[in-house]
Amino acid sequence: MPRVKRGNKRLNKRKKILGLAKGYRGTKSKLYRSAKESVEKALQYSYVGRKLRKRDFRRLWIVRINAAARIHGMSYSQFMHGIKLAEIEIDRKILADLAVKQPEAFEVIAGKAKDAIDNSAKA
Repeated sequence: MPRVKRGNKRLNKRKKILGLAKGYRGTKSKLYRSAKESVEKALQYSYVGRKLRKRDFRRLWIVRINAAARIHGMSYSQFMHGIKLAEIEIDRKILADLAVKQPEAFEVIAGKAKDAIDNSAKA
């Protein structure tokens, strides 16, 4: 079988990996093998991190909504139940933003949620 000399393919592949490893300390940015390991691990972390970021933000929004709902005498679950009954379709991101930046608007929504819960209890 004839020997295959990769030529540009190998060079380009290595340049790509070393380019991604730019900024790493010491050997990890200079030598191909350790740079490749570091880049692969970094890409795994970034993939997982994108999933974790969504989870973390949702938790933050729930904490903010809960704090604002308790100011108006409701728990988070009661508030969300009231919103569903009142047929208000605002996601948690917007609700958390309202709770922090526009408390008066959140107060109106909380009032509607309370009314919806009271009406469903009477019926």
